[in-house]
Amino acid sequence: MAAADVHYRFRFGDDSVWECDVTSADGDQPALTDNLPDWTRLGFHQCSHCPLSTEEYRHCPYAVALVEPARATAMRASHEPVTVTVTSRSRTITADTTLQRAMGSLMGLVGPFSGCPVTRILRPMARFHLPLSSPDETLFRTFGTYLLGQYLRQRQGLEGDWQMTSLSQVYSDLRLLNHGMSSRLRASQDEDAGVNSFVLLDLLAADVRYALEEYEGDLDDSFREFLE
Repeated sequence: MAAADVHYRFRFGDDSVWECDVTSADGDQPALTDNLPDWTRLGFHQCSHCPLSTEEYRHCPYAVALVEPARATAMRASHEPVTVTVTSRSRTITADTTLQRAMGSLMGLVGPFSGCPVTRILRPMARFHLPLSSPDETLFRTFGTYLLGQYLRQRQGLEGDWQMTSLSQVYSDLRLLNHGMSSRLRASQDEDAGVNSFVLLDLLAADVRYALEEYEGDLDDSFREFLE
């Protein structure tokens, strides 16, 4: 599939505008090399399960990808209203929401293509990005993407995880990452928009993991035709 650019445009209540482009490609986002803040160092509040070594990597790739979003929101509160417009190759979506929800949506797209090894598994879903997705939409997209991935694995002669056993560990790792990135941003920002955006991502990750371990029919009604 060809690479696709996703463009986020934030308009704040004071009519100021901040814009961000994310390239949904197979490679990582281009890394900044100059004037990086101290909180982007890999060893600064490094995630407890991070597989990267400070001997090989000077900076956390996810943190580097968040430098500009963090600068844009450093003095803004998470509950501040914002109009966000997201333009991709196939559609444009505009919504009036809070800054933390809009930033959470952006961070969920930036992470997989940042070079972070923990979020890399989310790239297939991020290539078909759905801005501001609800918990039910996230659950649907997560399960659907994972199971389609297992089908494609099987087509390639690899073993398929049809019980989604490994998916629970994936989301456990994502929760640890969300906590670690929150610690980084908490040390860097005067306001809480970035931190609370990761809190929202963590809640979504928690919902997915809970559904895997204690599924209570969340999606049954939407799939009733399959269950007849």
